[in-house]
Amino acid sequence: MNKENYFISKFTDSSFIGDDGAVVGQHVYSMDAFFEDVHFKREWMSLKQIAIKAMLVNISDAIAMNAVPKYALLSVAIPPSFSLKDLDELANGFNKIAKKYNITIIGGDTISNHKLDISITIISISTNPIYRTGTKEGDFICYTGKLGSVKKDLDALLSGEKIHKKSKFIKPKLNADFFYEASSYINSALDISDGLFFELERISKVNNIGFDFFDKIKKEVGCSGEEYEILFSFDPKHAEKIIQIAKKHKIKLNIFAKAINGNYKCDCKSHHFE
Repeated sequence: MNKENYFISKFTDSSFIGDDGAVVGQHVYSMDAFFEDVHFKREWMSLKQIAIKAMLVNISDAIAMNAVPKYALLSVAIPPSFSLKDLDELANGFNKIAKKYNITIIGGDTISNHKLDISITIISISTNPIYRTGTKEGDFICYTGKLGSVKKDLDALLSGEKIHKKSKFIKPKLNADFFYEASSYINSALDISDGLFFELERISKVNNIGFDFFDKIKKEVGCSGEEYEILFSFDPKHAEKIIQIAKKHKIKLNIFAKAINGNYKCDCKSHHFE
């Protein structure tokens, strides 16, 4: 029994649960935790880098819902050993990304804790939210960017090696401008936080579909989590238009499968507790 799925199942009375964000009217609410020794180790990243990534992984959910982030609530558990300089570094990271995406930080909570733990709620606006549901038989399945480097870099860090400061593990690359422009041609979407194969299983379950893969995808690519690229589906008649928009924004597209009748099961090791 997967304990994460079991726990979520206790709240099925809510029709808002099941996507990267909860859509209430024109508002989209999304929240992710970013905890020390779960998502990062302090020796791997500077405090500014930690704050930047914490913001970006939350903004990624909003983008995948075709929502524009407007406000953020921060919950930060701060170790007592942190100096004022450390707090400045954290704040600078949060403020840098907030400014880049025109987000106003409107409040939250701070507590003392022996580890640095961060939870962020992003409040966004969307007049046309895109859900995980919506994939139809015959749709092309596509993801942005290149997958696999994050798992490789994480393995290196766990082995005590250093990685490049431009690694996507340190700073995810979001594709907001491309996705917002292409959104009217897209049927369903979600960001790749747990790995491509995990996200495909999610799409399969909620849409009752399987996939006809055009080429074999290697496990080190399909099981790489925390990529924060966008996985989406669209009618093949829109392929040329979406490709044109991707070229305009210099985004690499990977059209790798077609939705078919059937189901799909991921065989990657779970990133969550069982």
